[in-house]
Amino acid sequence: MNLLLIRLIIFAVLFFAGFKLYRMYREWKLDREELLEDDQKNEGGQMVRCTWCNVHVPESEALRDKGEWFCCSAHRDKYLEEQKEE
Repeated sequence: MNLLLIRLIIFAVLFFAGFKLYRMYREWKLDREELLEDDQKNEGGQMVRCTWCNVHVPESEALRDKGEWFCCSAHRDKYLEEQKEE
């Protein structure tokens, strides 16, 4: 009877330790995935709006001239020409 009780206690302790390790691993994995998702979201940079056509483009791909953002050089040129005429 004593040996059965000792085995049961050892099994319970091993089960509890294994469960705790599994939960720690799962939390570590979720934290790691969140960090990777945050890095991927920030990879493109902040989105800015083209002054000419109002299309949103990543800041890294946009052109900036005189404090205004543009999606391409053609829109920048059109906007600057329009500003000169006024």
